[in-house]
Amino acid sequence: MADAYETGLRMLARRELSEAQLRLRLERRQLDPDDIDKAVARLRRDGALDDRRTALACARTEAQVKRHGRRRVLRQLEALGIARAIAKAAVAEVFADVDEGSLLAQAIEKRLRGARLDRSTLQRVQRYLLSKGFEAGQVNEALRSRMKSVSHD
Repeated sequence: MADAYETGLRMLARRELSEAQLRLRLERRQLDPDDIDKAVARLRRDGALDDRRTALACARTEAQVKRHGRRRVLRQLEALGIARAIAKAAVAEVFADVDEGSLLAQAIEKRLRGARLDRSTLQRVQRYLLSKGFEAGQVNEALRSRMKSVSHD
């Protein structure tokens, strides 16, 4: 058990990991499953392992650094093995401080910089924005607004 605990502690010292990620990494080292369970329980009890903290850190990075939308951030958290309820709460908390409209406008400007505004370009930008995790309704409205502002210039 001490080996699994110490190994897990070293892994967590390097970076935030979800419980699922930590378990997977310890299993890859072919440690005893009972030792892994005990080590994970101890790490959780000691506060070294906390899925909520991991979810918040990852959500902040995804939203503020990578500039992804809500849906993409939520998918990323779930891919880390974080429970859906915890992931949703973390996304809601992080996006309470983020102006999604501004993020979307920046992404549109970045994608359209110097591009010809035709139907195929707008479809390509729309697909890109949806893949970044922005809501379809927001994307469509922002692109319509952008087209109106260009046609009025």
